[in-house]
Amino acid sequence: MPWTDAIWSRLQAARAADRLAHGLLISGPNGVGKRALARALAQSLLCQTPSAQGLACGQCADCRLLAAGSHPDLIEVGPDPESKSGEIPIDAVRLFAERESLTPSRALFKVVLIDPADRLNQAAANALLKTLEEPTGHTVLCLIGERIGRLPATIRSRCLLIPVPIPDEAQALSWLASRAPRADWPLRLRLAHGAPLRALAEAADSARLEQRGQCLDGLLEIARGRGDPVTIAGRWNEIGAGRILDWLAGIMGDLLRLGVCATPPRLDHPDRQDDLAALAQRLDPAAAHRFLKRILETRALGESNLNQQLLLESLALDWARIGQSARTGTGGSSG
Repeated sequence: MPWTDAIWSRLQAARAADRLAHGLLISGPNGVGKRALARALAQSLLCQTPSAQGLACGQCADCRLLAAGSHPDLIEVGPDPESKSGEIPIDAVRLFAERESLTPSRALFKVVLIDPADRLNQAAANALLKTLEEPTGHTVLCLIGERIGRLPATIRSRCLLIPVPIPDEAQALSWLASRAPRADWPLRLRLAHGAPLRALAEAADSARLEQRGQCLDGLLEIARGRGDPVTIAGRWNEIGAGRILDWLAGIMGDLLRLGVCATPPRLDHPDRQDDLAALAQRLDPAAAHRFLKRILETRALGESNLNQQLLLESLALDWARIGQSARTGTGGSSG
């Protein structure tokens, strides 16, 4: 991935100088390649004969063990698949911490991938902190996450932060085109908020664009007073609250941009600009901002056990009030 080349070069330079940090915190939005970067680094550190650029050869005995998922010096730590909490428990950290105290079995390094690190529960984070404070030489702890603000400051301060940013749009489109020729990559990349790997993954879902259209049409129907909010919220729930909230956030962002500029430099939904522009001119900006805040707050609750249908119904009813105010010119009162 060309947008991570500079990061890769810095990591390899640190390795060559024997200054590679024992704790790495690789962060960035969903779909920018941070996990691919972390795994490539792990493979590089465990390979017997990496290339001059530090890439794993893919042929040596260690690389074959990595490909088979059985390398003894690669430890992967994640949430308990049998737990509903989605958290990484303390037992998982204790288990690898016991192994971490040992020297590498085959390679020069032992690599621990903790993903997603922001799902460490409090007890697990405290146990990890002790390992970070007393590292073993030639052990690299690689924490990967999208919400690193959830991690305790004590852990963040003991790791080298490696942010993986959203790449330049032209660079991302060029990379996507090299993977598969598609005329709709520009739209799909916008819908993926500029994250190329997310756009690539979502392109495999043939229903994704149709569902996005249903979400946007439903929002417009409610605003025009032509659709029942509860019924439309039910359709949204069938698609999935996570997807709907993501699209709603992007749509509201577009409406706010179009409210201040007829031709904004960037829109998440450029193919529906005319529909959105007509609505944007009638919306009260303050009410729209408050509604966007509600969407973002609701999205943050996505990992909770709250009833998703009720959350979407509440949003749809709130939007109906804003739409009515826009039609009558009485202002908005979204709370």
